[in-house]
Amino acid sequence: MSKPPASPYATDDTVQRRSVGRTVGITLFTIVAVVVVIALVAVGFITYTVQRSFPQLSGEVTVTGLDDEVTVQRDALGVPTITADSSHDLFFAQGYVQAQDRFWEMDFRRHVTSGRLSELFGESQLGTDKFLRTLGWHETAEQEVEALPDTERGYYDAYADGVNAYLADHQGADASFEYAVLGLQNPDYEIEPWTPADSVAWLKAMAWDLRSNIESETERAVLASDYSQEQIDELYPGYPYDRNPVIVPKISTVPAVGTAPDATAEGETDADTSSIEWTQVDSVIEAVGELVGDAGEGIGSNSWVVSGANTDTGKPLLANDPHLGASLPSVWHQIQLKCSDVTDECPFDVAGFSFSGLPGVVIGHNERVAWGFTNLTTDVTDLYLEKIQGDSYWYDGALVPLETHTETFKVAGGDDVELEVRSTANGPIVSGLTDDFTEIAEHPYVGTGGTVTEPPADAPEGEYAVSLRWTALQPGTTASAIFALNTAKDFDDFRGAAALFDVPAQNLIYADVDGNIGYQTPGKLPIRGAADGSMPQPGWSSAFAWQGFIPFEELPVSYNPDNGYIVTANNAIVGQDYKYFLTSDWDYGWRAARITELIERAIAKGPVTADDLNAIQADNYSFIGMRLTAAYADIETGDSRTDSALKLLQEWDAQAGADSAAAAYASVLWDTLAQNVFQKGRENPAPLSGQGRLFLVMDALLSDDASPWWTNDELGVSGMREMLKRSAIDAYERLAKEQGDNQSRWNWGSLHALPLNSGTFGESGIAPIEWFFNRGPFPVGGGSSVVNATGWDLGSGDFATVTVPSMRMIVDLNDFDDSRWNQLTGESGHAFHTNYTDQVASWQKAELTPWAYSSKAVTAATTDTLVLKP
Repeated sequence: MSKPPASPYATDDTVQRRSVGRTVGITLFTIVAVVVVIALVAVGFITYTVQRSFPQLSGEVTVTGLDDEVTVQRDALGVPTITADSSHDLFFAQGYVQAQDRFWEMDFRRHVTSGRLSELFGESQLGTDKFLRTLGWHETAEQEVEALPDTERGYYDAYADGVNAYLADHQGADASFEYAVLGLQNPDYEIEPWTPADSVAWLKAMAWDLRSNIESETERAVLASDYSQEQIDELYPGYPYDRNPVIVPKISTVPAVGTAPDATAEGETDADTSSIEWTQVDSVIEAVGELVGDAGEGIGSNSWVVSGANTDTGKPLLANDPHLGASLPSVWHQIQLKCSDVTDECPFDVAGFSFSGLPGVVIGHNERVAWGFTNLTTDVTDLYLEKIQGDSYWYDGALVPLETHTETFKVAGGDDVELEVRSTANGPIVSGLTDDFTEIAEHPYVGTGGTVTEPPADAPEGEYAVSLRWTALQPGTTASAIFALNTAKDFDDFRGAAALFDVPAQNLIYADVDGNIGYQTPGKLPIRGAADGSMPQPGWSSAFAWQGFIPFEELPVSYNPDNGYIVTANNAIVGQDYKYFLTSDWDYGWRAARITELIERAIAKGPVTADDLNAIQADNYSFIGMRLTAAYADIETGDSRTDSALKLLQEWDAQAGADSAAAAYASVLWDTLAQNVFQKGRENPAPLSGQGRLFLVMDALLSDDASPWWTNDELGVSGMREMLKRSAIDAYERLAKEQGDNQSRWNWGSLHALPLNSGTFGESGIAPIEWFFNRGPFPVGGGSSVVNATGWDLGSGDFATVTVPSMRMIVDLNDFDDSRWNQLTGESGHAFHTNYTDQVASWQKAELTPWAYSSKAVTAATTDTLVLKP
């Protein structure tokens, strides 16, 4: 076909420009079209890749290894109720279902606990692997599995078989989207079969998360070279027994385990459960913490139980909200395990919160009893200074050969790496693996009876090293305790389970359908030698070695106390007259005191309802906020903007709600004041870890205008009033920089927002990959040492929430179907699945959802049913 004639008005240049423009236009269209097609293909591929691992929720699946059919009912939140005819099939199905929901999380966790992250992610994880392999979590778990009774071993074997049955048909991206991403950098990785030790090892990780005072012990040891004994005592005060409550003011008299106590057994009398006097206005360690949960700011928990004499139903109400590091997915997996007929062979009808990868229910209730946990905070870890000569160490005047073995690390994309692990009678040597432990070895100080001293002049020859003694490094029985709790029928059974629950050491609260309430201290709690464990001890003398463990029957217990309730919030368990030393590093009791106060108010108003307990869980009252409000009541800075902000405090109710402008300023003021007093301008800054501790320190300082802590030459301030004024102005400038000068737009929630990041690829540093897995940040209220315990790191420059009430539950012993629950994120570990973060919105508002338990209620709530067939 001939070309059309050119316009008579067109020049050659015009024609050329049109031709070029047409060509460019066609080219651009083609490029855009190709990009769009590629994008659509990519979106389709990614969508397919993401969704291919989503679990089958309905229909039938044939599974090799089952004896009979198993029914899995799920509700709209994806919570499974598993019903089976035998214990074997019940735990087999639990393994299958948790692998459906969370296998990447399970696989990642077992690589953490076995010190094998380098196999997944390469040499960047070697430091963490070396530390964890030195502690030997997985090796200890293997020993515990070998020691399990046949019945409990059968449960773990069945669970592992269920996981592996799922893996038989799901490998790589079929198991989870993360494996597709992992394949980009580690294409040779293959999923290994699951083992019982993989399950038990996670209990070691949780014990590490809740390990109590090793950070405080390390901090004091590091401070010892620059701070006096008086200063250290001031920074680490004792528990305020005169103002905050203990859990068991008087130990109840109950029969030894094996004899069920009478419901009218003698309880506490004249219990001193005093509430706080509320002031009214007229490192590698860090890396491990990121992986398994950091025992840092905010780690703790609340639990309480109220007897039926004080409730609207006439039966107990039990509440629990464990505080752990924020994670996506949440650490908890909600589940119900039902035997078709409850018999001796199949004794389970239990519901609650489990860990993915672990058979059974960790916290929850069965058909007769309910239980909850909070961290015991007793001291179960000690550091020892060792004297090493060559391949030996000094012990009681003699050189003893070090126990050694070699660990080999497989490294993705690299060569194998070897490490010689050395141990003494006290435990593995950890200096050289972390900065803090290495610094203690280089600047050794010891503690005897709470007093910091230089190492003895007659210390043996050789080089210093630091070893770690920890109850979790010895084989224990917690792996059996879970099933004993799940099948407990009364307080005697409950205490029998507690006797097995050695690590992590937890406060255990109890309620039953007969109306009884109780508390038991479990755990393997050491009896120390010549020192109290608050500082590193001389490892070369057996005088400082552990002398055994507190006998179970001498541990604190409370049964049907006269006041009609029990509160645990990581506060001191007993008074100072208890015959055994437990720790010098309790949580300081602010949450416990507030909960006690609110329960007493509810009882006085009466009767107590589940709504009352839910309101207590949501309470945002800030002790330090109100204390600062009182301290600033008569202070003007001369800066009009700052003085306007200070007026907010005088009108504030101390509730750190997400929408509160006063809470935002009070929190920034507290953070600024703490930095100005303890860190800025100081050659050797004091640590700001543990806000509850610093609440008590600051409370004392605000009553002592002459304290040298108020003087800071670099800031140009001298005395308390000058420091308070300077800090108020600094805090205003910080907050205005973050949220502007318009105080009506200030709010605590966005400043304190919770980022939910996946602990693996969500921290990759590659934005598109992080987008797949991370969610938030979500505005939240609360704070550190607040009942709604959303912890943040003081002095870090960031107010983001890092620790949270990881779940909340309220169990109604009158009708379990009237119980309520919620967790931080959702049931699913699959990004973009409906149940990935569908519980976050409720969690933000501390709203709990109905918890169906009876067969009728479960059936009514069921949205999907899957039948597993042999």
